[in-house]
Amino acid sequence: MRTGTVWSGGELDLAAYLRRTGCTEYLEGAEPDGATLRTVHRAHAAAIPFENLDVALGRPIPLGIASLQDKLVGRRRGGYCYEQNLLFAAVLERIGFVVTGLGARVRMGETKLRPVTHMALRVEADGEPWLCDVGFGGEGLLEPIPLRDGAEVRQGGWTFSIAREDNEVRALRALHPNGWFDLYGFTMEERFPVDYAVMSHYTSTHPRSPFISRAVVQRTGEGVRHSLVGARLSVARPDGTGSEQQIPAGELPRTLADVFGIELDAEESAELVRVHYARE
Repeated sequence: MRTGTVWSGGELDLAAYLRRTGCTEYLEGAEPDGATLRTVHRAHAAAIPFENLDVALGRPIPLGIASLQDKLVGRRRGGYCYEQNLLFAAVLERIGFVVTGLGARVRMGETKLRPVTHMALRVEADGEPWLCDVGFGGEGLLEPIPLRDGAEVRQGGWTFSIAREDNEVRALRALHPNGWFDLYGFTMEERFPVDYAVMSHYTSTHPRSPFISRAVVQRTGEGVRHSLVGARLSVARPDGTGSEQQIPAGELPRTLADVFGIELDAEESAELVRVHYARE
C-alpha cells in the first residue's frame, strides 16, 4: 500500500474503516485491482447510509479526513456525497488506486440545467477506468460501473448504464419499469478537494438547497431501497413495487436506528425531532 497526497489517504486509519465496512479480509493488505474495488465499493454502500442530518440541523460539515473518519467510521454515522466520496477516495488512494475526482449535475429524470453539486470518482483498475460513487443516495450504484460509453450493468436487481451525450457529457442512468431514468450528467473534467469544499458550502447553506429544508436518509441494498424524506419512509424494489408510510415524531429515532443503522444520542434525537417536524 502507498500513502497519498491528493485525497489524504496517508492520514486514514484504514484498519478502522475496513472493520466498519466489514472488509476485514483486507486487514493484512489489498491489491488495487478490480476485485478489490468492487468489494470495498459494495461494502461501503451497504454499511454507510446516505444522510444529511447535520445539514438539516444547521451544523457545519467539515470535510477533513480526520473529521470524516470520526463521523462515518468512529461514530457510525452516514453522510452526503462529499463526505462519503472524499472518505472513499482516501481509502482507495491508500490501497494504491489512481483516483480522479469528478463533478456532476443531478437530474433525477428532469431536463432542467442544475449546477454542478454532486461528487463522483473515476478510478483506474484492471487497465480501464471505472465510475465509482458511494454517495449518491437512494438510487446510487452498489458497485463501480465501467466508464465507457454504452456500458450496462446489473447490481442487486438494479440496472445502470452510461450514455454518451453531446459536448463530452455522459449520463449515469437507472432502468425503471417505464424506461431509462437519468440520475446525473458528468464530464471528465478533473476536480479536487478544494472544489468540493465550495460545492459543499453551497449545498449545506444555500436557501434553495434541497438538503437544508428536510432530513434525507437513504440506503440501497440487495433488491430493496429505503428512503426517508421528511417524515415519509418509502421502500422500493427493482420490479417497481414498494410502499410508503408516515413516521410519527416519536418513532423517528427508532426508525433511524432500525432501518438505517444511525443511532443518535438523546440530545441529538430531541433536537432532530424538534427541528425536523417543525418543517413538516
